[in-house]
Amino acid sequence: MYATLSAVEFHIPSNRVGNDEVAALAVNWSPQKILDKTGISERYVAAADECSSDLAFRAAEKLFASESCLRSEIDFLIFCTQSPDYLLPTTACLLQDRLKLRTAIGALDFNLGCSGYIYGLGLAQGLIETGQARNVLLLTGETYSKFLREDDLSVRSLFGDAGSATLLRGIPAEGPLIGPYLYGTDGQGAENLILRRNSLRKAIETDATATKRGEYLYMDGPEIFSFALETVPRAVNELLARAQLQQEEVDLFIFHQANEYMLSRLQSKLQIPDERFVVAMRNVGNTVSSTIPIAIHSCLAEGRLKPGMKIMLVGFGVGYSWGATLVRYTSPLS
Repeated sequence: MYATLSAVEFHIPSNRVGNDEVAALAVNWSPQKILDKTGISERYVAAADECSSDLAFRAAEKLFASESCLRSEIDFLIFCTQSPDYLLPTTACLLQDRLKLRTAIGALDFNLGCSGYIYGLGLAQGLIETGQARNVLLLTGETYSKFLREDDLSVRSLFGDAGSATLLRGIPAEGPLIGPYLYGTDGQGAENLILRRNSLRKAIETDATATKRGEYLYMDGPEIFSFALETVPRAVNELLARAQLQQEEVDLFIFHQANEYMLSRLQSKLQIPDERFVVAMRNVGNTVSSTIPIAIHSCLAEGRLKPGMKIMLVGFGVGYSWGATLVRYTSPLS
């Protein structure tokens, strides 16, 4: 039995934040300037009483409503989030109960951001191909909006909240349908994208470091950009070599949708033609671990993803952490 992507759904909250609202937070910025710099025209943010589990729950409900899988068929639930409902219990346990899944299943959270979807695929595939599960529900959910300073345009213009649900099934096949994988970690970059709110490790704070070490998400955009521009092309080429493929043999490249400027630079550096490169963030923003499944869903809706295609998925960001894999798309997703 080999793991395959069987269905993908996503959910965004109802509270829309357009570029006009973001531009009003700063001087000398216009809605068009934000669009030009980020490629984002709108993003959606969770309500005050709405958590990441709510977004993941609604995405999962869409998946079950599509009749892609029965609730009774799920053997394991994995939830990727950096904004869990509680420090404990594990949010995946709450989702198991809320989704009315069997109690005879495994459920766990893992804390990872923009590379999280790749790691989640690897975990789900491992469970399936070692016989521990046959149907794995991989959920992502993030509410970064709750961590952003109101007047910090650098992050307000980028991040949106969302949840996704992916069903991975074990099916008979001649060989693996997902993989190989490439993972990377460089904790020296931790300070460049960090949130210290509710942390157990306290830092000595001064007025000069209040923004960086305070209650809000801190992001050093230029450092993150440099990291991505160096790391992603190398990861792509290493994965191609590991898979013994030429770049031309990959039908679609779906990277973490950080912002359009970064994606444009990566596309140019790797010389990937437009027809094989996916940009799908304009109407949702950077939704962290949900960007790749949302982009997959977008490709399906637009008819860009068809059976027989090979797609490369690459996630990168907070940690620093990155991951990449290849997916052989064999059957229609929902």
